[in-house]
Amino acid sequence: MKVRMFAGIALFSLILPVVGASSVKAQQSLTLEQARTAMDAAEAEARRNQWNLTILIVDADGVPMYLRRMDGASPRTSDVATRKVRTALASGMHTGDYGRALAAGQTDTIPNGVTFEGGLLIRLGGQIVGAMSASGASGSEDAQVVRVGMAAIGAQP
Repeated sequence: MKVRMFAGIALFSLILPVVGASSVKAQQSLTLEQARTAMDAAEAEARRNQWNLTILIVDADGVPMYLRRMDGASPRTSDVATRKVRTALASGMHTGDYGRALAAGQTDTIPNGVTFEGGLLIRLGGQIVGAMSASGASGSEDAQVVRVGMAAIGAQP
């Protein structure tokens, strides 16, 4: 009887941390509602500044969740926004950081990679859950719009 009781306690003590850890696990994916909230905030920032942009949000696999091309945004901005999120996800860093690392010889070239600002990784709970980009203004202005969108959902820059 004592052996069974000890074995049961030992097994329980091994399982408990795993069960407890899974209940407080970081968010695994970006939700559509979060993407919508981030998009709305980013678009509002672009409108406040009279920037006609294309804004794109993708999940961690690079699959588009939300795309908006504002009136007056060049058709080319869609391609640039797509290249920005792909670069961010492939490099594991924001596009501006990737550009600086590439120039310093600290990283490899990503085919069709973008080296200017405006493509940022979305981190929630310390985990990369997607990427967001804007295109159509200067790189720093594109990044400003994206940061506002990310802040609306509590994403770390």
